[in-house]
Amino acid sequence: MIVQDRMVKGGIAAVINSYYGSKIEDQYDVTYVESYKDGGKLTKLMKGIAGYFVFLKVLITNRPDLVHIHSSFGPSFMRKLPFIYMAAMFNIPIINHIHGADFDQFYVNASDKKKKLIENVYGKCDKLIALSDEWRMRLSKIVSSDKIEVIENYSVVNNQIIESRKNRNVNDTVLFLGEIGKRKGCYDIPDVVEIVSRSIPNVRFVIAGSGSEIDVKSIKDSLQQKKIFKNVEFPGWIRNEVKEKYLQEADVFFLPSYNEGMPMSILDAMGCSLPIVSTNVGGIPKIVKNNINGFCCEAGDVKAFSDAIILLLSDSDLNKKMSAGSLEIVMQKYSFEYHMKRLIELYERTFR
Repeated sequence: MIVQDRMVKGGIAAVINSYYGSKIEDQYDVTYVESYKDGGKLTKLMKGIAGYFVFLKVLITNRPDLVHIHSSFGPSFMRKLPFIYMAAMFNIPIINHIHGADFDQFYVNASDKKKKLIENVYGKCDKLIALSDEWRMRLSKIVSSDKIEVIENYSVVNNQIIESRKNRNVNDTVLFLGEIGKRKGCYDIPDVVEIVSRSIPNVRFVIAGSGSEIDVKSIKDSLQQKKIFKNVEFPGWIRNEVKEKYLQEADVFFLPSYNEGMPMSILDAMGCSLPIVSTNVGGIPKIVKNNINGFCCEAGDVKAFSDAIILLLSDSDLNKKMSAGSLEIVMQKYSFEYHMKRLIELYERTFR
């Protein structure tokens, strides 16, 4: 399995990290080959090159029955090319698990030369995993739809946080988790904070994540100009106990993205029984149901975001109802066990 370093920030690493020690290792002899880690250009380059040599050694000495590659668009696509070509040379079945978000930039608006490269690379894969039906439809522009399998991301239910949230009142806290930048809709957050704070002066927005210095500074400057910086916290990228602390304190999870696959951050929040305010892009409408566990708004609709957040912070009964709705949706279809079952079934169908 071609993976990232376990300490990499982001949703792809979150998906993969639960595979370690899971049922998949009970059923198969899994070798993990790391191809990427956070850091400077040299660090990334050296990690990638090392990954290629490790993979080639595995192909020669161990000859796996299947290669499962976790990839995305942009630089991630280019980094995975050698793995795909090497596996194809050894005639080993390839499953390409695609976590990308911006399909138009990746393929639709690409040059003819780049499109041919993408088509060639994906054509060498026996199966592509899409995160939603919408992404299956998009990827079917590149390969035959019978090559594409939809396996949604999953949520791990956190019963400790769920129980602690049951016994407290709404404390006007809104949580964002993810990369701070334009794709995740972070430039809309200052306007939302401004509107919500007029109705709920003590509202607290927690923007937890990392991003470029330019993006983070621009958003902070906007908050300062609007004189609402006091309503916002920037704890940086959080994980483990710190992440659990903020999920426990939150009343609403907010992700105003413009492009997504199926965000792990929303599924994490749903596993903690949080109501969701997000957008109707990618696979989000499959997990966020209007008036059941939150609100799906048009990307960029600052007023709709604000109205939804104000409603969920002001109406504790509605908040509890939608919190329960999130947990019910997760338990029905988005458990880790169901994800593993689907993945193992795909493995069995792909082996030669």
